Amino acid sequence: MESGLVHVYHGDGKGKTTAAIGLTLRALGYGWHVFIVQFLKGSTSGEVAMLEKLSGVRILRGQVGTKFSFQMNEAEREEARKLHHAHLQEAMEAAVREHYDLLILDEALGACDCGLLDENVLLQAIQGRPVGLEVVLTGRNPSKAVLDVADYITEMKMQKHPYEQGRPARKGIEF
Repeated sequence: MESGLVHVYHGDGKGKTTAAIGLTLRALGYGWHVFIVQFLKGSTSGEVAMLEKLSGVRILRGQVGTKFSFQMNEAEREEARKLHHAHLQEAMEAAVREHYDLLILDEALGACDCGLLDENVLLQAIQGRPVGLEVVLTGRNPSKAVLDVADYITEMKMQKHPYEQGRPARKGIEF
């Protein structure tokens, strides 16, 4: 396999995770092994229920409690930081040990942006990844350093969204 590349799906628009999951399905269709880490996400989501039924994919997800990062006190933030770093480390070790082909780090950019994942640790993991491991980062507000290591950069830009009119997220569409 060729050297793996780095993808960044970012922006304020809908579709970052959806694009990453679409790439996951494409890779699984060719027999690839995929590891997905979902940062900042702990509630139910339809794609997880389906992906867990497929062979060749492993998912690590979760967040301490159900609060958004800005609602957490310092003890909760520290617990979330430990969990996110442990998940990143587990994914990188599994990529080497179990020979994963694709690593999806969903909302890793958001976790860095809100201080719940150390960006330097993330960058070191990406730069030290096994040869051939394709990596996808999703979220908002990527730093210049993240954009510099990326081979693909796709920005999802919101132009209109029902949330702006007060409509809540809908099962099957937003989660």
